[in-house]
Amino acid sequence: MLVDNAVEGDSRVQKTARSAADAGWDVTLIGCAHVDAERRWRLGDAEVRVLPLAAARATPPATASAVLSSPRGGASASGRDAGSRDGSGLRGVSGLRSVSGLRARLVARGGLPLRAARLARRPVEHAEVRFWRARLRDGAWRRLEPGLWDYERVAGPVVDDLRPDLIHAHDFRMLGVAARAVDRARAAGRDVKLIWDAHEWLPGARPRRDNARWLPAHLGYVREYVGHADAVVTVSDTLADLLVRDHALPERPTVILNAPIAATTETSAPDLRKRCGLPPDTPLLVYSGAMAVQRGVDTVVEALPLLPGAHLALVVADPAAAYVRQVVARAARHGVGDRVHVLPYVPHRQLVAFLATADIGLIPLHHWPNHEIALITKFFEYAHARLPIVVSDVRTMAETVRATGQGEVFRARDAADLARAVRAVLADPARYRAAYEGEDSPLPGWTWEAQAERLDALYRRLLTPIR
Repeated sequence: MLVDNAVEGDSRVQKTARSAADAGWDVTLIGCAHVDAERRWRLGDAEVRVLPLAAARATPPATASAVLSSPRGGASASGRDAGSRDGSGLRGVSGLRSVSGLRARLVARGGLPLRAARLARRPVEHAEVRFWRARLRDGAWRRLEPGLWDYERVAGPVVDDLRPDLIHAHDFRMLGVAARAVDRARAAGRDVKLIWDAHEWLPGARPRRDNARWLPAHLGYVREYVGHADAVVTVSDTLADLLVRDHALPERPTVILNAPIAATTETSAPDLRKRCGLPPDTPLLVYSGAMAVQRGVDTVVEALPLLPGAHLALVVADPAAAYVRQVVARAARHGVGDRVHVLPYVPHRQLVAFLATADIGLIPLHHWPNHEIALITKFFEYAHARLPIVVSDVRTMAETVRATGQGEVFRARDAADLARAVRAVLADPARYRAAYEGEDSPLPGWTWEAQAERLDALYRRLLTPIR
């Protein structure tokens, strides 16, 4: 399995690797991240290796250009393309260093000068996109986002050494790494199958970098390699339909929900409420997961002054991260700093029990295409913790909450309406928790065990010889 992060904190990837190993597969999970040195550990019976992405970029490996077939867009990774690590083919190193130094100073200074420089650069970036797409079509990522080669350089040789029968590539960056490894294996006479696990709808993703090149480059990258996949899996029915439409897939993707593990071997888990130092009768709201502006936690902080006595727990990957500190500072400015508690992640197999002592699970997302189409991981985690859910009016989750009665919906980015929804739940929590009980409960189908069975069946189908 391949993923473009450090594995820790990615519950879908961890569950996929561990459940596959539990089913008898020999699993090596390879992550790529900005770490100082390779890290290794075991996740159940699965081996995990996190490889360091070096800060300095190197030239793309020769194997990458040697085995690539021509993409549908007509471009190929020729030796000429691969020879320049930044994909530009430019000379004048001293000039480039001067530009790089100026960029570093602007980034360090931040604020208005950096924003002005980025705006001034935008017409140039759009021109770059038009030029390279006209010349290389889907292969334009080689010039627009050459950093994608870093994943190939780091993970490609490791995958080759492992000689896998099947590669499960998580998310979009690792699709190309997996496709090239499959091509190399087939050139050597070995038949390797490829599954692409599409975690999000890329056309609706928020660009990871503030430039005009990022999205068109990655869209072309996916279009170039999606045809290499023997099967596609994804996180929701809505996204499955979009992938069929966008890529003319011959087979509808298998939907593997981001559901939590129902049966856990953990005998004890920490108590969220105790970690916050709160008594049982204090209203406790929890937000668990990644922190970013579009996740809407600022709206929750703005609502806290309207909810006297209510506390907020933020369960995050890095409590010291810059944005987390900004949110805490905002809470202090609103006079509610003493009611915000920041805690680190717990192991994903403990998370449901950890969350269960809260009163409400929060999903305050802003409107963004990918937010509209999925039931995200924390939705299922809150549900299995039997927490009423207060969610913004993003389409799929709002519709589900209204249909099941498991919570309340508020207008995204509206603090007053969020406070209204929280008060409604706190006034009668048993009414909302009742949605999780009885024969109509959605929980039995919202388990990782059910998803793992579907994934195991897909693996077996792909690797069973056709007679």
